Amino acid sequence: MFSPSLVYMRRKEVSALLIGRFQPFHNGHLEVIKTISGQCDRMIIGIGSAQLSHTFENPFTAGERHLMISRAFHDEGLDNFFLVPIVDIHRYAIWVAHVASLVPPFQDVYTNNPLTRRLFEEAGYEVRSAPIFNREVYSGTEIRRRIVNRQEWQSLVPRGVAETIIEVNGDQRLIDITKDHSPEVTI
Repeated sequence: MFSPSLVYMRRKEVSALLIGRFQPFHNGHLEVIKTISGQCDRMIIGIGSAQLSHTFENPFTAGERHLMISRAFHDEGLDNFFLVPIVDIHRYAIWVAHVASLVPPFQDVYTNNPLTRRLFEEAGYEVRSAPIFNREVYSGTEIRRRIVNRQEWQSLVPRGVAETIIEVNGDQRLIDITKDHSPEVTI
């Protein structure tokens, strides 16, 4: 028989939400998450634009990005996180409710995107600026450009991410996707 007095009451945990496309997840993302995770009990990582893949801007599927991030966190010993794919709905008035319906409860939101900041603030969430680490080097666009141009890119991503990209032939996928572009992709 269930007795309410026997229920263990967990202390109030602080959860933080960070949403990104992670195309691909790179060392800058990892540093941001390591910094934020030191300020909360658990991280909720929203894998944004989960429906998009196989384009230059969004070459990897949500499942591939989930695997990349999971491997990177495992290698770093991070275990206080949830990864949740978030499909775009393109209706800003209900977007925060959409996100909140998909992820575990959270109190804080980290973002540097002005629209995301405004939408979450209007919904009553505490919004903080996400730290930035060497944005000129740690950029998904730069990493994709390097892959397409067959330049060194592996040092810009955690080992598990590089392994995943190679395992799913993501490097060749990017090269094939951009065949009709100029030889030196500068996007």
